[in-house]
Amino acid sequence: MPSGPLFPALSDPGHAAVPAYRFTEADGDRAVTYGELAAVADRLAGRIRGRSRVAVWATPSLATAVGVVAGLRAGVPVVPVNAKLGERELEHVLSDSAPEAVLVAPGVTLPPAVDELERIDVDPSDTTPGDPVTDEPDPESPALVVYTSGTTGAPKGAVLSRRAIASNLDALADAWAWTGDDLLAHALPLFHVHGLVLGTLGPLRRGGSLHHLGALSGAALAAAVDGGATMVFGVPTQYHRLAADLESDADAAASVGRARLLVSGSAALTAVDHERISRLTGHSVRERYGLTETLILTAARADTEPEVGTVGKPLPGTEVRLAPLPVEQDEAVEGAGDDLGSVEVRGPGLFSGYLNLPQATAETTTDDGWYATGDIGRWTGTGLLALVGRKATDLIKSGGYKIGAGEIENALLEHPAVAEVAVVGEADDDLGERVVAYVVPAPGERPEDRELVDHVTHLLAAHKRPREIRYRESLPRNDMGKVQKKKLS
Repeated sequence: MPSGPLFPALSDPGHAAVPAYRFTEADGDRAVTYGELAAVADRLAGRIRGRSRVAVWATPSLATAVGVVAGLRAGVPVVPVNAKLGERELEHVLSDSAPEAVLVAPGVTLPPAVDELERIDVDPSDTTPGDPVTDEPDPESPALVVYTSGTTGAPKGAVLSRRAIASNLDALADAWAWTGDDLLAHALPLFHVHGLVLGTLGPLRRGGSLHHLGALSGAALAAAVDGGATMVFGVPTQYHRLAADLESDADAAASVGRARLLVSGSAALTAVDHERISRLTGHSVRERYGLTETLILTAARADTEPEVGTVGKPLPGTEVRLAPLPVEQDEAVEGAGDDLGSVEVRGPGLFSGYLNLPQATAETTTDDGWYATGDIGRWTGTGLLALVGRKATDLIKSGGYKIGAGEIENALLEHPAVAEVAVVGEADDDLGERVVAYVVPAPGERPEDRELVDHVTHLLAAHKRPREIRYRESLPRNDMGKVQKKKLS
């Protein structure tokens, strides 16, 4: 169990000159050393100490990172607010979390919904020292309230403790050999656990550095690696676009290949993009799996060649089990899908509960600490976890079989004429549900329906074939790049 300061290097005088954060923003690069970050964060911490909660207007900026660190130094729970939220979502998040102030970069215009909050400008260039923070809050105290994407109703605020964050980051350090010598590069949003906890607090926990690129491109990432970046975090959409960039820029591909580790998360990376990135850079991308409520649960290790289609083994201290899928009383389930189960987890990285929603917390967490993720998975022969989808949208019950949408999507993505795909189950009088595939063709391609159906039938059991193919120019995605299947029609 972690003990001591959440960010030891911030209090180490010998670390003061080490670069902490560098952000490439619209008007140029902004950066702070550990000493400068400690000064500005501690000065802000003095202004907010004792508040019940504070919001941070989360943009991909140094001001956002500094504001979050200030809240954590002060022991005040931080609510990162996605600056792109719609009016209704924003009002819900603010009314539910009830922050007493909002930390925001100078000059940023806030929407009317935020007007009633005290505004505290975060100017990272003002490193006038404040009173140094010396007391470390209780490890069980709330650190962050991170709102879910709201795919099953209004967004819920997941309360993450300081202990959960510290233990999870330490477990990832073990899996990825992550040290203070690493410089992480990414271009992820800072309102979600991927970009904020892993991508922004992770380097600080290790005593290393972060270069936030603003936007991920082949040229930008190559320059970052040439400048010392050793690790890269991204989501599948970013890696898909990166592969396209690198295919036309051999020098950039060679530069990216000099990084130590490429990691993908927040959704599954396709087998096609795995192959493209590996061929272009010489790196096998590591995938990991987690949720807002659980932080990271499993990860492909840096010292082991990953298996495409899996998300690695449970992190040290984390337990993962597959519970039987619920079967309706009259349903006959034939052999297919018998190895699938509902993913349940237990460990130190789990959230403390949903803010103001004890019933919702109780519905997902057992008395002995197991959390039901809502995901469907299976164990491979090598003991790795493979995910096949979500219960709500990705478990298709067709003709007496249980079918995971994810394996059909992966099969279709192996066809050269398919750029993107989402598979869903739709009501069918005969089958109960029929498999429907929404396909974005590769540029210049328009495959025949039968060609794609036969392709799946060749790779998978016949009952898993799409019964209908629908073509789209794009798939609806949220800010983290996840396909929003409920918007397909």
